[in-house]
Amino acid sequence: MNVKTDACILVVNGGSSSIKYAVYRKADLTEYYSGTIVTKATAEVINLIKEKTQQTVISAIVHRLVQGGPEHMQPELVTTKLIDKLKSYIYLAPNHLPGELKLIKAFQSAFKNIPQVACFDTAFHKDIPSWIRHYPLPETYQKMGLMKYGFHGLSYQYILQKLITENPNTKKQKIIIAHLGNGASMAAIKNGISVDTTMGLSPTGGLVMGTRSGDLDPGVTLFLLKTAKLTPTQLDELLNKNSGMKAIAGQSDVRELLKAENDDPKAAEALQVFCYTARKFIGSLAAGLGGLDQLIFTGGIGENSATIRTRICEGLEFMEIELNQTKNKDNSPLISTNASRVKVQVIKTNEALMMARLASNLLMDKKNNKDGNEKI
Repeated sequence: MNVKTDACILVVNGGSSSIKYAVYRKADLTEYYSGTIVTKATAEVINLIKEKTQQTVISAIVHRLVQGGPEHMQPELVTTKLIDKLKSYIYLAPNHLPGELKLIKAFQSAFKNIPQVACFDTAFHKDIPSWIRHYPLPETYQKMGLMKYGFHGLSYQYILQKLITENPNTKKQKIIIAHLGNGASMAAIKNGISVDTTMGLSPTGGLVMGTRSGDLDPGVTLFLLKTAKLTPTQLDELLNKNSGMKAIAGQSDVRELLKAENDDPKAAEALQVFCYTARKFIGSLAAGLGGLDQLIFTGGIGENSATIRTRICEGLEFMEIELNQTKNKDNSPLISTNASRVKVQVIKTNEALMMARLASNLLMDKKNNKDGNEKI
């Protein structure tokens, strides 16, 4: 393609330590290039991306936002009204939204008059039934935004679209997608929609993760506040940055833990806890679904660690899950045996492409709804 004249979509995914970006041709969403920049000053990041995109015609920029609150469950054009509303929801995602909104503001200043789109990681879970979405607490707290939002939605949406494209009957199946990385979650999908997920109000809940605690007895947080005298800020730091496998073994990188486990009992224990909780949640979500047709592994760990996939599936024979260990070690797309009733697959996720698709669809809809002489 001729990137000097073709309109392109710039995808921006800002994290706590790095910013991932990708450029797609708007006409057919062919990827032109992608990369990761270690987070420095925002201005430096903008300049680096501008330098790398100077040979392209950027016609739209799309951002990933971890949280849109209870009112924003679809991709939206970034407006002053939207930004102001999202600022009012910072209390729902204090570790993520401030930085993401700051990044959007910086891109608005650097790329003036270019439409920007917000994609919310919670949107995929918008159809979770109310009796699963709401916690068994007084309704007054629901009105404050307290509910199960779920996360990793862009990843789940990409995987589900890929499955349905390859086999339309997938839309009628019961599926669990395990997005396993330093942050890890699972989604239960029935008839093409998310009906449950392991993360809840925040990305801290659910599975034991690299540095996050996962689900805890509420009494644990009360103990930490009342007996250990932690402040809310200290508790937040503990549960999100100093818990999980890091708390058990002193480090959170699964690759390093696997190397160390033969000589380090704590490393072995951290991996055992991770795999056990993952296995337990698969059983729990399958029970909620009333059965299971497919189990999908994705995310950095899910896509690349045959050992972890094996350990998670060990003990799930009662669900008639059986792995082909040769295919599993080769990271083949299909890793279950012919005799396995549940189809087990490994699928590489692509959140950036999903964001580009969503932004392209939104902008096309906006264009079609406008006067022929008016352009987005």
